[in-house]
This record gives sequence, C-alpha cells and structure tokens, in this order.
Amino acid sequence: QVQLVETGGGLVQAGGSLRLSCAASGPTTSVYPMGWFRQAPGKEREFVAAINWNGGNTYYTDSVKGRFTISRDYAKRTVYLQMSSLKPEDTAVYYCATDLAMDLLRIPGSKTRQWGQGTQVTVSS
Repeated sequence: QVQLVETGGGLVQAGGSLRLSCAASGPTTSVYPMGWFRQAPGKEREFVAAINWNGGNTYYTDSVKGRFTISRDYAKRTVYLQMSSLKPEDTAVYYCATDLAMDLLRIPGSKTRQWGQGTQVTVSS
C-alpha cells in the first residue's frame, strides 16, 4: 500500500510563493508517476501538474503554466510543487497522487490512483 504525505500548505498573500512537498512510501513508488491535484470549495477536483518517474517529463494545466513547477527527488521519494505568483483562485486543498502510468494519472476517475490526505492552500487578495 502506497502512502503519500503532503506538507507545506498555508496562508499566503496574492503574488506570494509556497512549496508543497509529498513524501511517498511503499512498494515501487520510485517508478510511478506522481502529480498534484486541487479541489476548491464547491468545485470538482482538478489536475494541476504531473511528473514521470525520472523527472524527464512534466505536465501542467494551462492555468498554472509559468507559475508552478513540479519536481521530484528520486532518492527521497518526494515530489514538490513550487508555486509562485499565487492568485486567490489558486485557493484549494492540494492533493498529491500517484498512479500506475502517466496516462492514468492525468485522466479523471482512474481506479488505480492513490491519494494523499491533502493540504490547504489559501491565497488572500
């Protein structure tokens, strides 16, 4: 059973920065793609960013391109989301996730996706 633990959320003013971390443990977590999703109040959970096992490929939703950067430390089994130029509309619970393949990680409703517990990010205007 994979376990994902997110840290780094908090309250920040618009234009500020935060870095989220997600530490993974469990079998073969190092070779799976990892990603970040977010869910704002009253909205569906949405894809934010993903990275493959060796960090060579990254994907972002359009609204965060140029502001967010996903990276991973293979040895530490940790994935990061550096968020800059934050906007009030970035306010959400951010979830770390992993899946068996990148194609599965990026589609809604994958049955094999595993989630962290989430961390709150609040951006004040």
